[in-house]
Amino acid sequence: MSGVITLIPARMNSSRLPGKALLDIGGKSLIQRVYENVLSAIDCDVVIASPDEGIIRACDGFGARAVLTARGLPSGTDAIADALRKIDPNGRLYDRVVNFQGDSVNVNPRVTWPLIDMVGRTGCDMATCAALFDSECDVTDPNNVKVVMGLKPDQTEGRALYFTRAAAPYIRDPERRDINRDFYHHIGIYVFKTESLHRFVSLPEGVLEARERLEQLRMIENGMTIHAKLVARLKITDGAPADVNTPEEYEMTKKSLIHIPRASRRGG
Repeated sequence: MSGVITLIPARMNSSRLPGKALLDIGGKSLIQRVYENVLSAIDCDVVIASPDEGIIRACDGFGARAVLTARGLPSGTDAIADALRKIDPNGRLYDRVVNFQGDSVNVNPRVTWPLIDMVGRTGCDMATCAALFDSECDVTDPNNVKVVMGLKPDQTEGRALYFTRAAAPYIRDPERRDINRDFYHHIGIYVFKTESLHRFVSLPEGVLEARERLEQLRMIENGMTIHAKLVARLKITDGAPADVNTPEEYEMTKKSLIHIPRASRRGG
């Protein structure tokens, strides 16, 4: 077994932008654009996972494969695990699973390539992305999640030791504090080892997970390994936000008139 599948969770009941998956962006819905971006960049099976029949019907309309997941699941991770059980009930088809967010219309799917490789190369349970911070203000913002890694100046990947909303690690010697080296902004793109995904969603909520409201901590609390890769460029175009979460971001995305050139494919 050496297959890769990309699952795209999407739902209608977003609290900040209800129905966003089907909002129009230049003649195509948000979820259609995300799906086509992923399909053009990753040579593997691509499936949309949603608890909403309206999204499933829309996916049928533009030729995407979609799976109806259970309602009331606590996270997108649970949704992709539920979809994967329906797609591959015997667990024989895929050994790695990409979780690509359904609102990441301006994230280049090619950032998943090194993550897919990392899971196969290191045997880690999950791989994810990080980026350097631009400012001190961004570091202290609790909405910007930090991933703690002990990277040397010439390293671009390593084991994730912790995820936090605090500014971590603490730099005791102020003259050594350097936001361009010490702090890494977590980016919510994930590649799981298939067996690790199923184990993860079977575990109860962790103590630290509940305190920080970061589900990645459940893995760390249970001895599972996460590796992270620094990416220099995440977005397809600088003229729009990476994700669409608010009405303001939706308007910015529409105005940018995003045109996604077909990315070169690479096998998974």
